[in-house]
Amino acid sequence: MKTRIHFVTCHRKSERSFFFRGKQFPVCARCTGFYLGSLSVILFLFHVIYIPLFLSILLIVPALLDGFTQAYCKRESTNLIRVVTGVLAGVGAMSIASIIGQKIGLFIISCY
Repeated sequence: MKTRIHFVTCHRKSERSFFFRGKQFPVCARCTGFYLGSLSVILFLFHVIYIPLFLSILLIVPALLDGFTQAYCKRESTNLIRVVTGVLAGVGAMSIASIIGQKIGLFIISCY
């Protein structure tokens, strides 16, 4: 029996996806980048790196700009741009998540 992984939030268009050995990745190039960038969460959890909140938000902006200009300005991006902006957005999102998590943790500790 073949098991398939379905990613609901990704369009999985073949022209916007990577291929390996003739098989299409289960997500598009931008989502691939986002998932790769999300792996950076380990670096934030163990305090290997710290990115300030403002810079974390700025890391997400290129993916938003690339996506919106493709959707609404009839501009076509490349898979390289998509994966790079996806990685940046993934790192930015994990940084924001770690900042929020640390704030919540400090708040809980301060209540005791």
